[in-house]
Amino acid sequence: MAASHPTQVCRGIVKQVLSGDAVIVRGQPKGGPPPERQINFSNVIAPRQARRATANAPETVDEPYAWESREFLRKKVIGKEVLFTVETKTSTGREYGAIYIGKDIASAENITETMVSEGLVMVRRESIRGESRLMDLEDTAKSQGKGRWAGGDAQHVRNIKWTCDNMRSFVDKARGKPIDAVIEHVRDGSTVRCLLLPDFNYITLMISGIRCPMNKLDSEGKPDKTSSEPFADEARYYTESRLLQRDVQVILETFNNNNFVGSIIHPNGNIAEALLREGFARCVDWSIASVTGGPEKLRAAEKLAKEKKLRLWTDYKPSGPKIADKDREFTGKVIEVVNGDALVVKRQDGSTKKIFLASIRPPRLPESEGPRAPGKNFRPLYDIPWLFETREFLRKKLIGQKVQITVDFIQPAQNNYPEKTCCTVKIGDINVAEAMVSKGLATVVRYRQDDDQRASCYDDLLSAEAKAIKTNKGLHNKKETPIHRIADISGDVSKAKSFLPFLQRAGRTEAVVEFVASGSRFRLFIPRETCLITFLLAGISCPRGSRPTPGGGTLPGEPFGEEALNLSKSLIMQREVEIEVDSMDKGGNYIGWLHVDKKNLSVHLVEEGLSSVHVTAESSKFYHALSTAQTAAKQKKLNIWANYVEEEKEEKVEELQHDRVLDYKPVMITEVSRDGTLFAQYCSDGPALEQLMEKLRQEFTKNPPLAGAYTPKRNELCAAQFIDGSWYRAKVEKVAAGKVSVRYIDYGNREDTQSVKCAALPMGFHSASGYAHEFHLALVKFCKDEDFLEDALAAFMNEVMDREVLINREYRVAGAEYASIQRSDTKVDVAKTLISQGLLMLDERKDKRLQSVVSEYRTAQEEAKRKHLNIWQYGDITDDDAHEFGMER
Repeated sequence: MAASHPTQVCRGIVKQVLSGDAVIVRGQPKGGPPPERQINFSNVIAPRQARRATANAPETVDEPYAWESREFLRKKVIGKEVLFTVETKTSTGREYGAIYIGKDIASAENITETMVSEGLVMVRRESIRGESRLMDLEDTAKSQGKGRWAGGDAQHVRNIKWTCDNMRSFVDKARGKPIDAVIEHVRDGSTVRCLLLPDFNYITLMISGIRCPMNKLDSEGKPDKTSSEPFADEARYYTESRLLQRDVQVILETFNNNNFVGSIIHPNGNIAEALLREGFARCVDWSIASVTGGPEKLRAAEKLAKEKKLRLWTDYKPSGPKIADKDREFTGKVIEVVNGDALVVKRQDGSTKKIFLASIRPPRLPESEGPRAPGKNFRPLYDIPWLFETREFLRKKLIGQKVQITVDFIQPAQNNYPEKTCCTVKIGDINVAEAMVSKGLATVVRYRQDDDQRASCYDDLLSAEAKAIKTNKGLHNKKETPIHRIADISGDVSKAKSFLPFLQRAGRTEAVVEFVASGSRFRLFIPRETCLITFLLAGISCPRGSRPTPGGGTLPGEPFGEEALNLSKSLIMQREVEIEVDSMDKGGNYIGWLHVDKKNLSVHLVEEGLSSVHVTAESSKFYHALSTAQTAAKQKKLNIWANYVEEEKEEKVEELQHDRVLDYKPVMITEVSRDGTLFAQYCSDGPALEQLMEKLRQEFTKNPPLAGAYTPKRNELCAAQFIDGSWYRAKVEKVAAGKVSVRYIDYGNREDTQSVKCAALPMGFHSASGYAHEFHLALVKFCKDEDFLEDALAAFMNEVMDREVLINREYRVAGAEYASIQRSDTKVDVAKTLISQGLLMLDERKDKRLQSVVSEYRTAQEEAKRKHLNIWQYGDITDDDAHEFGMER
């Protein structure tokens, strides 16, 4: 039952329009949240709006013109200061009256009359006695066909979509496009319900990048003030007073559970920034990366609130030690990549510093495998999926490069882990951590909400990770996990012996330096062969640095050992180098030459006075360079030569000299290649070779191979059928496009054949090494002119083929044997004969023990020059070896 109410004019601001005939007015605050009153318009009724289904009531639909009625009133009064009167109040507390826009009742606009005149509400004629202005206005609206009196009711009913069946599709379709919307309800400061126009999709929207305090609900679904989060009501009021039933635009960016996540665009500013700036909200990492326009402004707003200690940040204290401005930024040169998230850099003052890439985590063992104790068979770099790819990415991009470093935070020592300096590293304009994450080679660390110790580019990292996950890159691709099967030859003498001939024949081989143990001892990875080796520099004696002992102590180093170690480390650590393997020691370690940036490291160490020339260098092709470098280092008294006295020189030279060894052995030359390489069988091996070939013929006669049953593989021993129809032992050198290149290991000749003419080598024929031994003619070189080369090869073959000759090993170069050859019948030196005929040229060496032979060859060459024989017919061609022709003398 309605009771009359004394007319009293009140002021307030319209908070919400419930329908065309009801509003909520917020009064003036008096020491707390502003009072709110629902005012229902007297004597009129508006069309009812649709309601979504609840547990207690079914879904309803709009009455015709319900939306138009509500919208007209909303746009007219929402957020405006109004005058209102209450004429009657029911026993249930519902108030009926009128609202006015204006400064005083006499001149103000009566909104009830305006709604009636627009045909958007109906007059309750039964509740009006006598004549009324409202009835007159309604009659006029009817006569003019305004509002609901215009007809066409079916076209004025909304089709509201209360739910979304495919949120991902909806977001993808709308992503990046502002959608007109009206905020219908504010659940908390950062969560609203809104109606998307013009399709009337009713959604719950969480504001991207932030989270406001929330009110907890009790068992009846009402706010529980005792367990609600601090500032929840204030944050909700802040958003409500600015957005509720306002026209805005929404950008949908992602979704979470049944809620959409996006940004709200309002002409007066960004509500997310405002909430953060006033201390009503915190940034949240899971959605901030998707914020349209980037997260920088949100982070800056939060930082401002922290500095002012507003509301949520009243008790805020920065975490972690403060970093001085002078130490925050510096440049350095990367000299080592440690695992996948740490670098060692050399600063401008020469000091080194280990830094960690902030907020990222390198690949780790899957949690399903549990912790795995490190052991001899566990090598994290190769056994943890994607860790090798991560390290290689950093190594190839950064080693030896100058980078810009910004220290983001310092992680204190904890749990037996030392203090970590965590940084953002850039090379040029590229953020290294972000590039890693975008390729799926690292993941982003998740922090507690109150932990601000994170990378300065943290949001960029989150965004990069989201893209990597979406495109299934790297760690996020569970179907293509890389597997590295690495042969570790270090310390395994039997394996090292089997690899040695191949590495010797390979000449210069590319390798990556994994570890530098001393100035001349390294651990190398050979990518082509996927193996790890220990490599020692040839030709030098290098002082060793201090090293740990098995008992936990430290063995002191030799003088200048640390300097040699540091020099080698700075030049080759994790660099791509080239090696030439000469030999192997008894421990299975390879000995040879290492080249980096066109430098021979052995020569460079000698030049710097950090190594001396070893006696074994005398027979190498680098002996002259080593000797020259050592002489210069002695004169400058560098490092180990600081106390050098000139008299020591003569004693050293005498000590290095030794005589030429003559040990001619009878051989049969079986093959001579166009580059002068020859293959010879020792006559003493003749019976064994004939016996082996006889057994092989019998085996294939008894068990002929099935054509196509064998698939040739590179570097594998097999049987190959020669043009004579017989089967011989061969090594597969190349397989491509159905063609197989083989070398017959007992005769030295090569052939391109078909896979059907290859078969598996029967058991028992693998153990004997090849009977064809590779040699080169010592102290001579062939002319590059094709005509003279043909003549020289023909004359050489005429001297040695199909007859027994004598061969003597003279020296080795890069693992290749160089020998002199004599006719067994006349004992005449074959090379000297060809030099005297003007078909070969002298290749001079400085070895003392060879000088008698060099002198004989030089005399023969001078005689050929004088007679203008063959290559000398137009004079001395070595005159063209001048620097202006691009050659060295």
